[in-house]
Amino acid sequence: MPVHTTDSSHGKSVGLLLALGSALAFGGSGVAAKPLIEAGLAPLHVVWLRVAGAALVMLPLAVRHRDLPRRRPALLAGFGLLAVAGVQACYFAAISRIPVGVALLVEYLAPALVLGWVRFVQRRPVSRAAALGVVLAAGGLACVVEVWSGLRFDALGLALALAAACCQVGYFVLADHGGGEGVDPLGVIAYGLLVGAGLLTVVARPWDMDWSVLGGSARMHGVAVPAVALLGWIVLVATVVAYVTGVPSVRRLSPQVAGVVACLEAVVATVLAWVLLGERLGAPQVLGGVVVLAGAFIAQSATPAKGSAEPRARGEAVAREPAV
Repeated sequence: MPVHTTDSSHGKSVGLLLALGSALAFGGSGVAAKPLIEAGLAPLHVVWLRVAGAALVMLPLAVRHRDLPRRRPALLAGFGLLAVAGVQACYFAAISRIPVGVALLVEYLAPALVLGWVRFVQRRPVSRAAALGVVLAAGGLACVVEVWSGLRFDALGLALALAAACCQVGYFVLADHGGGEGVDPLGVIAYGLLVGAGLLTVVARPWDMDWSVLGGSARMHGVAVPAVALLGWIVLVATVVAYVTGVPSVRRLSPQVAGVVACLEAVVATVLAWVLLGERLGAPQVLGGVVVLAGAFIAQSATPAKGSAEPRARGEAVAREPAV
């Protein structure tokens, strides 16, 4: 019978709170970005401002950990390419070809892909409860984003959305490996944002941006809000806070559990869009949100946190759950 220490239980609780905070922070990006886009900024320009601004905020930490690029260049390059630039660029490219709801659902297949990575690449057992949590979360997301409204097939668009999901897998996997000996996860985040900002600069071409938009205001549900305030929210909360809480949560939990909890981002985004932008929240979306919450709860409660006293003997059960 596995024995879980108080410290490991506390670590899992803290990790869950951090994961929830990250989902809340990430979920608030859309309601602030949409008014800026409607005010005249291109979606890729908003993404560039978001990542470049966050990189500037985290620059002191990059200076503090200036030896990190020499010691872990592959980790930093991968985090910047996949976890920062890849997710953002692929998602925005996807929604230019397929409905937003479809793209969001495909992107949040990432938790299922994370389970596949853990099971078949790392060759670690995965509890059936965690797998059930992913299934429930994916089904709930289908309702939250109303995937049936406006579905049309576009091979390239779907491929881009799937690429965003794969990049999100990279975020969870690299965040899990970003806390090795002598590696501060905050340093990984700082350099990842710097790398991502550099890559997005080539794609977004910010020198063509209409900078005057930032000096005016944007309309949020009929209310004029300073554009720079919306940008500040996107940079400080939806990016800096989101990554600073998200990466440690993966380390305290596990990629598969943190991935399922991250599905709550879509629920948060939908609710905030209802409250702040006046977008309709129908019965299927409410039901979907409940299902996502149930999936996240099942997954995080059944899967052991990192650092817990997991049984290692072949004959012992993993987390007291059947493994698949």
